[in-house]
Amino acid sequence: MARFDQKTWNDAVFQKYMQKVDNPKLNSMIKSGVLRVNNGLKSRLVDGVGGNKIIEPISGLLDGQVVNYDGNTNITTSSRNTFSQTKIVVGRAKGWEEKDFSTDLTGVNWLAGVAGEVAEYYEGIDQDDILAILAGIFRMSDTKGAEFVAAHTTDITAETNANVGATTLNSAIQKASGDRKSIFRLAFMHSAVATNLENLQLLEYLKYTDANGIQRDLGMATWNGRLVIIDDDMPVTEVAETSEGAGDGYTAYTTYVLGEGAIEYCNVGAKVPSEVARDAATNGGVDKLYTRQRKLFAPKWISWKGANSIISPTNAQLATGSNWELVNDGAASNKTYVNHKFIPFVRIISRG
Repeated sequence: MARFDQKTWNDAVFQKYMQKVDNPKLNSMIKSGVLRVNNGLKSRLVDGVGGNKIIEPISGLLDGQVVNYDGNTNITTSSRNTFSQTKIVVGRAKGWEEKDFSTDLTGVNWLAGVAGEVAEYYEGIDQDDILAILAGIFRMSDTKGAEFVAAHTTDITAETNANVGATTLNSAIQKASGDRKSIFRLAFMHSAVATNLENLQLLEYLKYTDANGIQRDLGMATWNGRLVIIDDDMPVTEVAETSEGAGDGYTAYTTYVLGEGAIEYCNVGAKVPSEVARDAATNGGVDKLYTRQRKLFAPKWISWKGANSIISPTNAQLATGSNWELVNDGAASNKTYVNHKFIPFVRIISRG
């Protein structure tokens, strides 16, 4: 088999090209229901005339100190507090090109094949953006952000049993949200963590009964009642030995536990989402496909606070803790923040 332009082709007889290589990315976060679609956000970008941010007002709860009703004490009044959340649009673009001569040699319209895979490609890009956002919110270091990170992180890598076990999930979500722990619905984990749970028989696979009355697995499992999503794109960190030859290095796996619809999502769109260009001269003829997208991903009760100069945050900027803060009332001093118990994000760090 000869090669031309990174394509394998049979220079004697070539009728059909080989099967497309399987995509190693499962993109399970995009397909799991963790996104809460809100298409109405698009029209709210600077009153519907464009822009890259939304500042959404949020009504606070009634509060204040009650007084004794005894006929002598004056009744005091207070105003309902309001909060705001800033949400930013993430823009991404990519292009592909294919030479006419590649089609002449192989008989395959390569650009048409690329066009058919664009949606799958961008699912992977979207998941990378979401994982960067999760990394960022768990790196918040201001006082209230650090309180959230401490309460919503369970790190067992230093414990005697550093792998997840029967009580790990339930304890982690209770630590984070107390009596609100029922907000958590989905656990995203690396296959190494899932395999450990399977070996401990802690995963319960959902079953159904077919038309013949035979019970079969659905291929979906739960852990303490939370749906388990297995995806090797979940964060993996290699922790080095404390000294050469110490033998105490290990692999740390991050499992994310999220509430259903924990991330608000809107496909804002681009003026020209995709277009094809033709260069007839270069290399005998080249077709090019350009794609663009603008999407909004807003983690519940967490606000974007990055610099105004950031028009579309890169993955590195999304993963920067100082670019995020808990939703608050915006006061110049003595800010009031949303109670972190309501924030539907937990991470569990383990060795398996």
